[in-house]
Amino acid sequence: MADAWKIVAEVSKTEARAALVAHEEALDWPAEWVVTGMEVADHLPDDWTVEVYLDCEPGPDDLQRVAALFAGTPPRLSAEKLPATDWVTESQKGVEPIRAGRFHVRTPEHPADPGLVDFVIPASQAFGTGQHQTTAGCLAMLDLMKRAGVTARNHADIGTGTGLLAFAALHLWPGARATASDIDPVCAGVVRDNMARNAIAEGGGPGQLTMVIADGMADPLLRLRGPYDLFIANILAGPLVELAPAFAAATAPGGNLLLAGLLETQEARVRRAYRAQGFRLARRLVRGDWSILWLRKSRVR
Repeated sequence: MADAWKIVAEVSKTEARAALVAHEEALDWPAEWVVTGMEVADHLPDDWTVEVYLDCEPGPDDLQRVAALFAGTPPRLSAEKLPATDWVTESQKGVEPIRAGRFHVRTPEHPADPGLVDFVIPASQAFGTGQHQTTAGCLAMLDLMKRAGVTARNHADIGTGTGLLAFAALHLWPGARATASDIDPVCAGVVRDNMARNAIAEGGGPGQLTMVIADGMADPLLRLRGPYDLFIANILAGPLVELAPAFAAATAPGGNLLLAGLLETQEARVRRAYRAQGFRLARRLVRGDWSILWLRKSRVR
């Protein structure tokens, strides 16, 4: 495994949020560099760290690229070499189970909750263990959609990561045809392992899940299996805006979209993009700084 390094900036909440938006909008950002932002501690809500993970020792140009994410005078940056291990997996070890709606999501080290729908998602190379506020928010919103009477006979989870949200949708609508996709090839194996672990059937029929590797909707199978009456996309605001026309084309009249991965400050831009495609807001949830949106497509345009 290549050397792994981390660049760290200690900043305010406002600076961190602005940097996350700048990263998302940076067209020349290296695809293999992962950026995260989080509170230092629960009792220090305005103190944040922004961390950039990369697979080589950062040089002056790399530090300058990270510094450019911050407006005005950039913060002091520190770089440290990480142990020779999969940092994504390591960062997810020991996390506590989460409860969202009717769902309980845990790693194998924790016991099941017999009163809830239990999913086992181990620390893995893909994101989507349920710990992030957007994933937990999507689980809560799916539960709310079911309680509100939404029916899904054909649904797709774009940017599935571990497959968790696709699994949850299949539990809620067990007779549906389900499709999951991700741009990262490693997710194919991760999702299939998690399908076996959670007794999810693979296939193209009712109650079964098909996994594909695709950039957005750029896959013939994804287009062929439409139109969908439920799309789930927990990705980023920029790709959500870009995918609005493709999602609209593949969504059945009256169909539903569950969108997440956007900061509250980015919500207006995302909603404008989907309003132009004939979608209207049905419900929104806020988890921390993140918005989770349930949109419905008009039956007549």
